[in-house]
Amino acid sequence: MKIVFFGDSITDSGRNREDEKSLGTGYVRILADKLRPLYPESELQLVNKGVSGDEVGDLLARMKRDVLDLKPDAAVVMAGVNNVIHQFKTGKKLDFAQFESDFTALLHGLKNAGVSVILLQPYLLPAPEAAFMRPLFEKMLEKVDKFGPLLSEEFVALNEIFNGLSETVPYTVYSLDGVHPTYGGAMLIADLAIKALRRRILK
Repeated sequence: MKIVFFGDSITDSGRNREDEKSLGTGYVRILADKLRPLYPESELQLVNKGVSGDEVGDLLARMKRDVLDLKPDAAVVMAGVNNVIHQFKTGKKLDFAQFESDFTALLHGLKNAGVSVILLQPYLLPAPEAAFMRPLFEKMLEKVDKFGPLLSEEFVALNEIFNGLSETVPYTVYSLDGVHPTYGGAMLIADLAIKALRRRILK
């Protein structure tokens, strides 16, 4: 069983790109440490192909090399927030039509190759310094919420879960800046991804 983790900095989390076995220090590493003991007899291959700063179009461009050529059984995908961030950080306007076209092409490409898709919803926690991004982020999220559940085996509603939890506990438990997870945030992502994988992929 081979699972590729495909996304941006939340997935990348400092992995060594020269070492195919490097999983970084974030949710992928936590997931691996939890999942492997549950399947001691299985030859689980977990591959981290996150790249910090990537937008959805960047994932689409490297899908063949970094996912399809590896012939995985499943891909855990999380992307989208950089398409919002870069409009404010670099001035690159978020083209919603292109965004949806790129994202759906990515998901169709994986599914058409026989790869089971676990899609992790992009999220933005209520950090004050991230509030200015909220209106654009919500418009982007509407797109993902429309096609995501239709084009994935499992759609994990991270934004809904994180923001729901942040109504009763400080958001800083999960992220200091609203985007990048703390250890507690990475732990929650890992746990939710494991549940999705065990429901759909791992028996």
